[in-house]
Amino acid sequence: MKKSKVETAATHRRIVEAATEAFTSNGIHATGVAEIMSAAGLTHGGFYRPFASKEDLVAQACAAGMESTLATIDASIKGGEQAFIDHFEAHLLAKNRAACLGECPLIAMGSELARADSETRRTVTRGYRKLIHAMSANGRSDEGAAMFVFSTILGAITVARIVDDPALSARILVEAQQHIAALWSNPEPQEASG
Repeated sequence: MKKSKVETAATHRRIVEAATEAFTSNGIHATGVAEIMSAAGLTHGGFYRPFASKEDLVAQACAAGMESTLATIDASIKGGEQAFIDHFEAHLLAKNRAACLGECPLIAMGSELARADSETRRTVTRGYRKLIHAMSANGRSDEGAAMFVFSTILGAITVARIVDDPALSARILVEAQQHIAALWSNPEPQEASG
């Protein structure tokens, strides 16, 4: 029996969601198509109807993750300046970092995405540009400052995940949070005193 367009779209969405979760938890290369399809409650044979390849699925999962990240940032911007600042501080100081990682593919899979195919990198680049535009559109910073803040968050979370010392990991995140808070509190460059 042929599936309806609604059922097909729901199945597609379920596969992309399962892939996003698996890629952020286990990494792109450590996650197989069969594992993703099983997590979505489907058989491996149904994979190639909606997706040309695993790389196609990676690109779609990244697009979905970037859209989710952008929606969260847009919501925090609409909540006012403090909600916007709180959003980024929450990523750095979250007790459950795994939940934060699932939101943004750049944070969850950054090093693997650097070696991804050109379509995936193009998809992530579009999402990154939208993200930086949204961050700078709040009037507190220009695009350069938004790039700096996001890069600091990305780097701090990545290094904090890598080190094997929990105290050092916590300090990396707190230092990043404090420096970002200082930047957002005082966005105007200080003139050198002479």
